[in-house]
Amino acid sequence: METVSAKNIIVKPIKSSAANALVRKVHYSGKVVNNSVLHFGVFLNGKLEGVMSFGSPMDKRKVLPLVKDTAWNGMLELNRMAFSDVLPRNSESRALSIAFKLIKKHYPHIEWILSFSDGSQCGDGTIYRASGFVLTQINPNKTLIEFPDGTRIANMTLTANWNIDTVAQLCKRLGVEVKPRSISEWRALGGKELDGYQLRYIYFLNPEAKGRLTCPILPFSEIQKRGAGMYKGEKRA
Repeated sequence: METVSAKNIIVKPIKSSAANALVRKVHYSGKVVNNSVLHFGVFLNGKLEGVMSFGSPMDKRKVLPLVKDTAWNGMLELNRMAFSDVLPRNSESRALSIAFKLIKKHYPHIEWILSFSDGSQCGDGTIYRASGFVLTQINPNKTLIEFPDGTRIANMTLTANWNIDTVAQLCKRLGVEVKPRSISEWRALGGKELDGYQLRYIYFLNPEAKGRLTCPILPFSEIQKRGAGMYKGEKRA
């Protein structure tokens, strides 16, 4: 039997409808990012098994100064990366490499890619480090609330988007009314903030842009030094 490897995957642009459907199914958050405008599908044996969605950051004005003289349309954020367990080992790094080559070819004005890794929900960015990203920030992150049944929801969702399905379903399981609540009220219902970190990574499509970076590049060893090494909310040894 022929061994399936990351070399067997095919990466190509796909429509947002197909990308969003897989993100909802596979991504740990189950949510899409409306800012995403460029989607790459990862196919194995002709079936869509992975998605990389790129778009603008939520607040581009705060992000652009990270690299001096970046044009308004000169960068993208990797808003979502969702891969099924069917894909072989190293598919993520190979898919990113192919996607970056396609972006450089068809969108040469894009100089760099921004992405974040959330240790509380996913990991500390092992894939990004293997793919040539540089680490530029490690921040404590206590924005995720966990309930006794294992449900994890961002505090902003609980307070600002309290009427969406995920919160309504949580309320049903807790046996309470679906209505606006403060974080203290959610705590009273058993919610607790998870300890974690958010790590910021940058990949330079244009190597010259790296010289315009306005913040320090942190050594990867800083992750363990700060106790930020995590995978799906669990500390790495």
